[in-house]
Amino acid sequence: MARKRKKTSENEAEIHNRRARHEYTIEATLEVGIKLHGTEVKSVRSGEVSIAEAYIKAEEIPPSLRIIGMNIGHYGPAASRNHHPTRDRVLLAHKNEIKRFARAAGSKGMTIVPLKLYFRNGFAKMEIGLGRGKAHQDKRRSIAEREQKRDIDRAMSKKLRW
Repeated sequence: MARKRKKTSENEAEIHNRRARHEYTIEATLEVGIKLHGTEVKSVRSGEVSIAEAYIKAEEIPPSLRIIGMNIGHYGPAASRNHHPTRDRVLLAHKNEIKRFARAAGSKGMTIVPLKLYFRNGFAKMEIGLGRGKAHQDKRRSIAEREQKRDIDRAMSKKLRW
């Protein structure tokens, strides 16, 4: 009997927020669910979403997480039954995790940013991070370290080839 083939996620988009890792030092991460309407799910699956300008608002009482500023493009075939592209969306997590992130975000210089949006077992998931803003010189230092590491890797690969 033939073996069942695993479903591949080649057609499902994984959206990264590269700007967040550049502008913030991420101290903790958390995987949360995201509550979407039908046409939003189809737009996210096709990759028509931007999380670069988005941020997350956390409230301790009642415990809730909301993503603000995430843009999900219109789904073409839906025509009149489309969603509002920039509406606030609810993030789903355990109460204790929400409270922990809300307390930490309340401290000076800390914020919650979206890092990655993807699908796991048919559910939309988002990886969020608790970050502290980098100063300008910290950004320069991280760029210099990245270039230095790239140069070392390049030199090592040349040496291994010969």
